[in-house]
Amino acid sequence: MKKGRTGKAYRVALVGMLFALAIVLSLVEGMLTPLLGLPPGVKPGLANIVVMYALFFLGASQAATLVGLKAFFVLITRGIVAGALSVCGGMAALFVMLLARRVAGGNSYFILSVSGAIAHNVGQLCLVNLLLTRSVYTFYYLPVLLISGLVMGSLTSLSLKALLPALEKINCDIIEKKSQ
Repeated sequence: MKKGRTGKAYRVALVGMLFALAIVLSLVEGMLTPLLGLPPGVKPGLANIVVMYALFFLGASQAATLVGLKAFFVLITRGIVAGALSVCGGMAALFVMLLARRVAGGNSYFILSVSGAIAHNVGQLCLVNLLLTRSVYTFYYLPVLLISGLVMGSLTSLSLKALLPALEKINCDIIEKKSQ
């Protein structure tokens, strides 16, 4: 293992780069979503690829840091409700992915991605219900969000698998350390 690639400064720099990548993916997603004609509240979840990568290869604390940084970015660029939705959905997704990882006992990108996407949607729907309507009618939209979580979670899983070779070049030493 090369010196300097496992220290605190390296990890902070790596998380900073991953955060920048998440922001770029979020901006790309913002441009793509209207072109795809998706229903309201349905997004591809491209920035979640970065959080999943962090969870698998850096650990839960770095993944939670990225969720928090993403939510803060959303807060300052889109407002308090969007920021609250981001942190609620992101933390729900992270919690469920950690739980699924423990229960399943494996590292299936597909299972964690789909369960995280569904949890993200459900977490956001619960917050919308609490903040805006306090009505059971909000949950009529749940089937749309469950199906979109399955589809978009699957796509996120495939995207992570496709991007792993490029991400490994950034972080090859930490990946080797985690897999031993």
